[in-house]
Amino acid sequence: METTTEKSVEVLNDLIEINNDRIDGFTRASKDLGEGDLDLKAVFDKFASDSRKNVQELSAAVGQLGGELETGNSVSGTLHRAWIDVKATFSGHDRKAILDECERGEDAIKKAYQDALSEDNGLSPQFSELLTRQQQDINEGHDSIKALRDMHS
Repeated sequence: METTTEKSVEVLNDLIEINNDRIDGFTRASKDLGEGDLDLKAVFDKFASDSRKNVQELSAAVGQLGGELETGNSVSGTLHRAWIDVKATFSGHDRKAILDECERGEDAIKKAYQDALSEDNGLSPQFSELLTRQQQDINEGHDSIKALRDMHS
């Protein structure tokens, strides 16, 4: 049976992985944009930067728990597949298609944070507070991507 600490480390590491996926997804999306999409490039770069900050904070939390840190991206797990799919599907520099894929990725990370904050995970108030703060930024990012996408529907 897992201890509360082991479970917390696992939850935090899952969020590190999906944030790494989000960084890669937005970096890739940014590179696939055309010259007329500098507005999106700025948005994508900001979200990638936000996730880098999230990874730093989550890594520090894993360290506080004495856990082993995940440094890579996810290779399996349903929570992370959407951002992996996003990374694989960019083509043709179609602004709406890129935004559609980014929104799918944002749906996945939003769900990952909801799941992580489940009472079943038994996170300490300190870590729940950290995740709640990060979740607010993630939700704002999702809403921004959705609004941009809806402008192109």
